[in-house]
Amino acid sequence: QVQLVESGGGLVQAGGSLRLSCAASKSISGITSMRWYRQAPGNQRELVATVNSLNTTTYADSAKGRFTISRDNVKNTLNLQMNSLKPEDTGVYFCAAYTYVGGSLSQYWGQGTQVTVSS
Repeated sequence: QVQLVESGGGLVQAGGSLRLSCAASKSISGITSMRWYRQAPGNQRELVATVNSLNTTTYADSAKGRFTISRDNVKNTLNLQMNSLKPEDTGVYFCAAYTYVGGSLSQYWGQGTQVTVSS
């Protein structure tokens, strides 16, 4: 199992920046895919960004050009640099790890960190 703990959330004005981090309890070098999701009040959880074990990244259209996902396999952390924040970026941000355990894909989630962007 992998425990994930997010940090870095907070209150920021529109146009500002935040850097989220997700600390893993064990090595992430073998984890197939690591992701950031967010959930706004009343909305479903949505995928924001993904980075796989080859460091290939993908982004939701709403995040492209503003957010950067990265993984540090030495520090065992997943990061999300968020620039030019908008009020619609407000929500709880979760990190998730998808990895194969015994031939089956397992997923692990953090508890989330709140991001609030004021207009």
